[in-house]
Amino acid sequence: MSMKRTPLPGVGVQYDVTTRSGRHLSVVVHQDGRRFLGFYAADDPDTCQASFKLDADEAASLAALIAPDAGPPDLAMGELDLATERIPVTAKSPYRGRPLGDTRARTRTGASIVAVLRRTAPHPAPGPDFRLEAGDLLVVVGTREGVEELAQIIAGG
Repeated sequence: MSMKRTPLPGVGVQYDVTTRSGRHLSVVVHQDGRRFLGFYAADDPDTCQASFKLDADEAASLAALIAPDAGPPDLAMGELDLATERIPVTAKSPYRGRPLGDTRARTRTGASIVAVLRRTAPHPAPGPDFRLEAGDLLVVVGTREGVEELAQIIAGG
């Protein structure tokens, strides 16, 4: 495994890791404590396939989980019945071409849109002004009922 550390002035530090099998991932540690994990295409190490934001507690839990000498982390949220789904935005969706905030997803369903996967690039933690396009996949977290309700709303049902 190889690791490269790159200072990002005004932002923090990026750590690029290449595994023995040739997979590339990065961790960007922001000065304010936020962390982003980036996963890259095996055949193109410059193409980020997915990116995820972790708060300090999530980063610590993940680190404890993958540390070889650590036991299982305290999964305080393990009893919550949360679902994570990918919801497509189709050409027939009433939200195609509209800002994400128009969905009022969290207010209406309690489910949160945590990322938008687009053919050109992933968009973690999109803001309310982010415009949805046909072909987008919404990464949604919430109760099973909330996620299912949001899928119906996005589909136009």
